[in-house]
Amino acid sequence: MSVLDPVVLSDRRARVGVREPAGWARSYLRWAALADCVCSLLGGGLALYVRFVSQEGFVPASYLAFAVALPALWCGSVALAGGYEARFIGAGSDEFRRVLNGAVGLAAGVAIASYALKLDFARGYVLVALPSTAAFDLAARYRLRKRLHRLRSLGSCMQRVVAVGHAPAVADLIATLRRDKFNGLSVVGACLAGRSMLMLSEIEGVPVFGGLGNVPAAVSQVGADTVAVLSCPEMNGIRLRELAWELEETGTDLCVAPALIDVAGPRTTIRPVAGLPLLQLDHPQLAGGKQVIKAVFDRLAAGLALVVLAPVFVVIAVAIRLDDRGPVFFMQTRVGRDGQAFRLFKFRTMVVDAEQRKQELEALNEAAGVLFKMRKDPRVTKVGAALRRWSLDELPQLFNVVLGDMSMVGPRPALPREVARYGDHMRRRLVVKPGITGLWQVSGRSGLSWEESFRLDLRYVDNWSIMLDLQILWKTFSAVTHGSGAY
Repeated sequence: MSVLDPVVLSDRRARVGVREPAGWARSYLRWAALADCVCSLLGGGLALYVRFVSQEGFVPASYLAFAVALPALWCGSVALAGGYEARFIGAGSDEFRRVLNGAVGLAAGVAIASYALKLDFARGYVLVALPSTAAFDLAARYRLRKRLHRLRSLGSCMQRVVAVGHAPAVADLIATLRRDKFNGLSVVGACLAGRSMLMLSEIEGVPVFGGLGNVPAAVSQVGADTVAVLSCPEMNGIRLRELAWELEETGTDLCVAPALIDVAGPRTTIRPVAGLPLLQLDHPQLAGGKQVIKAVFDRLAAGLALVVLAPVFVVIAVAIRLDDRGPVFFMQTRVGRDGQAFRLFKFRTMVVDAEQRKQELEALNEAAGVLFKMRKDPRVTKVGAALRRWSLDELPQLFNVVLGDMSMVGPRPALPREVARYGDHMRRRLVVKPGITGLWQVSGRSGLSWEESFRLDLRYVDNWSIMLDLQILWKTFSAVTHGSGAY
């Protein structure tokens, strides 16, 4: 999902004077189209082998012709599903969803054509060709995206953005986009609301081009691709519409960030009422059948992981015992769902008297908020440092998942003294079970500030879905293998 949940106010694709996608975007789409063709050839060829060559020893001419025509059919179907639109490049699930929609559309088209023309089309061929093509294509698109993210981390393939709003919101946007470069947005100019426009010549190193009336001039001066309007009362409906008309002449994209904070797209829908586009916000899915599915999945996945990782547990336990002869496990009281306390299991990574020595180190705390963190904590053992580097010390929490105290994915399990200092809004993170991993794990781990970690936990609670859990589990593997932000 992009950092901004954009509401594109005008569709410039059908107008004369449309701004063409940037060179990097055109190149990406060409590579995507080539990947689609190659993947469809592979899928069609695999289906021919499975259905005919391996069973009958020959390939009927009609199926060979269909396999040759499959790249054109596949690319056409993906194009109709919006799979080649530049605005979906590089972030969010829309690009992959459109590939899947193209696969479903092509399958439906083949089925309808077979029925209407009374064609005797082998179902076994279709059941291999289209799913395998979709799987190959999703993998290829994923590799293209990872390459794009690497380029964006170096500052290439970025869209130039003019941010519009109050100074604090603009500063937050600049900081977020600089940290998460994979979104492909770089703020190159700002137009501020209120008195800030008179007091500031730049904000976070980005030049300020005046107030709300200077947006078109700023766009022209810095060559911006996009204008991002942050929530501010000064930019009312009339002024926003006038800005859309002015940007229409240059084909500059206009995005509006709603006042809602950290609300994912699936929870929002546009409801036209009396000519007004009202943004409807659905309630989080914190109960019901999907939560039952999550609970079953958690326990099955944790149980399977314990069986598979049993040899790893033995090796780690032996290493800890040989290091300082102390206990293998460290158990600590944490606060779970609805404020219920439970005993959390971890492999011990510190000296036996670590809790008693903590008071001596309070002045050296490097974490903000209610957390205690030290990058070079003298209490950590040699074996413990390695376990923390690769997050192996968290593995015993699989027992907590099996027992029902934790989930595979969720907010960080908090200490009772941390919860005692929570404000009312902080207690929101206690409405779900804590998790072994979560958004905080895949977004920087110990490198995050307390405020950012807390915000990510709230984002997870408010936007939970089964698909989000699967995405976090997938990203956790990368975060752990790279060992980034862990200490």
